[in-house]
Amino acid sequence: MNQSCNEHASGQSPKRPAPADRILVELTHQRIDVGALRGHLSDPDTGAHAWFEGVTRRMTAGRETVKLAYEAFEPMAVSELKKLAGQAYERFDLASIVIVHRLGEVAIGEPSIVIGCSAAHRVGALAALPWLMDRIKADVPIWKREHFADASQQWIHPQ
Repeated sequence: MNQSCNEHASGQSPKRPAPADRILVELTHQRIDVGALRGHLSDPDTGAHAWFEGVTRRMTAGRETVKLAYEAFEPMAVSELKKLAGQAYERFDLASIVIVHRLGEVAIGEPSIVIGCSAAHRVGALAALPWLMDRIKADVPIWKREHFADASQQWIHPQ
């Protein structure tokens, strides 16, 4: 396994399955405590920890958002998240992965999803984040409904 991190980021897989203790996947109805998740990536052999936090913003296309609400087919969502985490672990030569997605109502400024990746080098950890987010939006049965200040609601389809 003497491939460079750039080769992994380009999609070549080192074909090493992820140990269960290196992947944390959760769906939660509670506020996500990002600080509490940071320890999961702690490893003396890693030199890069990369994080993405998707938070509820106040304005969407000129409309004021008051909250988001997420629903999921939970057993399938957890299964798909674990599958994607395993694929990312192999594809980007990661050491650890955290994926926590909020369900229920999420207020302005609160995170609805947190993804963390650790690796020996930054290239793999950074490249994994957009890949995971895009795959989660496309493949995982989690649905978002946006609630606006004018009391209207809209189901949002992934883009």
